[in-house]
Amino acid sequence: MQQVTEIQAVDFQKQIDALTAKVSMLEDMNQDQLSIAVVSGDFDKILAAMVISLGAAAMDTEVKLFFSFWSIAALRDPKKSVRGKNFISKMFGIMLPKGWEHLKLSTMNMGGVGPRMIKSIMKKHGVLSLEEMFKQAGELGIEITICEMSMDLMGIKKEELIDYPNMRIAGAVTFAGDMGESSAQLFI
Repeated sequence: MQQVTEIQAVDFQKQIDALTAKVSMLEDMNQDQLSIAVVSGDFDKILAAMVISLGAAAMDTEVKLFFSFWSIAALRDPKKSVRGKNFISKMFGIMLPKGWEHLKLSTMNMGGVGPRMIKSIMKKHGVLSLEEMFKQAGELGIEITICEMSMDLMGIKKEELIDYPNMRIAGAVTFAGDMGESSAQLFI
């Protein structure tokens, strides 16, 4: 049986150290992260984004959501109101749904009957409501970034948004950076 010499042991240790450093660098480059750009404000599409997010987070994947344009209406808190808006901002405030309870379906909305039917079926099958999903998402550390430009265009202020523990307001560049670190990106 051949014995490992001291010189061979030092070489092995150097190789192990080099491989450990390389693995660490590769792990840092492509994290186990999912980034989802949520642009639609339809109930079913917000629901899909949340179901996918919760599923990925349950599998220990870091999840980052970027809410932009019409999807931001889902994050408006119906209990909060803001003063000091200009005419256009007030009009957007009136026209946009105020929170997830008022979102429409992308198809078969049927004057508001469709969302009520879906919510009833979800409840019957034990599916979490959107409110419960957002609560669970916060507990799982899912990050929500809200597009600053979209908020400015639609006159939505930070003070009228839901209370969510991992929420930030930032631009598309921030989300592009998040996507670059992600192993998967979705657009809903």
